[in-house]
Amino acid sequence: MATEGPAMRRVQVAEHPRLLKLKEMFNSKFGSIPKFYVRAPGRVNIIGEHIDYCGYSVLPMAVEQDMLIAVEPVKTQTLQLANTNPLYPDFSTSANNIQIDKTKPLWHNYFLCGFKGIQEHFGLSNLTGMNCLVDGNIPPSSGLSSSSALVCCAGLVTLTVLGMNLSKVELAEICAKSERYIGTEGGGMDQSISFLAEEGTAKLIEFSPLRATDVKLPSGAVFVIANSCVEMNKAATSHFNIRVMECRLAAKLLAKYRGLQWDEVLRLEEVQAKLGVSLEEMLWITEDALHPEPYSPEEVCRCLGISLQELRTQILSPNTQDVLIFKLYQRAKHVYSEATRVLQFKKICEEAPDNTVQLLGELMNQSHASCRDLYECSCPELDQLVDICRKFGAQGSRLTGAGWGGCTVSLVPADKLTSFLANVLEAYYQRSDRNVTSEKQSLFATKPGGGALVFLEAQTM
Repeated sequence: MATEGPAMRRVQVAEHPRLLKLKEMFNSKFGSIPKFYVRAPGRVNIIGEHIDYCGYSVLPMAVEQDMLIAVEPVKTQTLQLANTNPLYPDFSTSANNIQIDKTKPLWHNYFLCGFKGIQEHFGLSNLTGMNCLVDGNIPPSSGLSSSSALVCCAGLVTLTVLGMNLSKVELAEICAKSERYIGTEGGGMDQSISFLAEEGTAKLIEFSPLRATDVKLPSGAVFVIANSCVEMNKAATSHFNIRVMECRLAAKLLAKYRGLQWDEVLRLEEVQAKLGVSLEEMLWITEDALHPEPYSPEEVCRCLGISLQELRTQILSPNTQDVLIFKLYQRAKHVYSEATRVLQFKKICEEAPDNTVQLLGELMNQSHASCRDLYECSCPELDQLVDICRKFGAQGSRLTGAGWGGCTVSLVPADKLTSFLANVLEAYYQRSDRNVTSEKQSLFATKPGGGALVFLEAQTM
């Protein structure tokens, strides 16, 4: 249940090779034994891209890849972080003086986001320190939410060390808010599914208030994740935040056009809610109110009756203040049509007609076209990979995650899975010089996994 906190399980560490290896590495690093372990999964978003921060529902599922942290509370007030991957250097800081550098999305800053979020939620000072060893097997910058999984894992680590309790929903909301310390203006999908996921089911995640509903995926088909091997770090570029601001400006212009109190509106969903109209009607209003040609900052100011200074300081985020063009019509059109596709996807899963897989595939293909053409968050490699996946049997294939690189998700009939994997492997990965560290990490079938939890080592008699 979402009202409960994450599960706590007792395990025999010796029976779990990854936990055992982490325990041994922790011992050699810190000279002691972890008191507990925390896991938080990555996710694949099946449909509903770039609409959570606009207030709309999304449809993700957790994957088996996760962040795993071994933890030992210590009596000093020092937070010592280490990573099993040598590419990520050790870091230590005072537990009571957390500084997060927005200009550098270094790995430890994501841990600090989760830590600080819990600390601030309870208004705590004088925190105890801890030794933590992090082990992640979610491919980084791949659109499978490795960064949010680390924020969630760190939040749950901190909560457990403090001996406090929060529901999964509260944890998700705190971690969604605290990830913004790194500078990304994201929605809450990634953190919500990391805590609210359940094995065997995808989830419709709705916001304000945050809630999750089971969505039973069709039997007879498999979701396959394929990594384009183009890395995209949301916090390292302004692409993502520019889209968030374009949606914010589109919402304000639509609100002004329909005589609403536009200065109070931040999200496209709020315009629909205040007008009390359907998503289809919002698409018609977008056609009337916004023009396809890009808007300059000056034109936005004229439409809203504000100065450039007010636009930059009161509406735009710090790293979008120098943007010269805003594509408001295209972004609003994507959001309202994508929000519609999410609801259609859920309805088809519930009604389960004979051609379910075909219908769901068509929605995924429409989603990719909208992401590519209206939201412009694809890239040549993702488009090529989507085409290859469809060519070799996927009923639907689309980019997943923020885009501009990262992964695709494809819906593949189960009887075609073996040939699909072999053909895509050859066509995309083996015919190029792609930096493929592990074939399994680049192309794999997945099923809905469980959410974040705490492991305690069972005492052996």
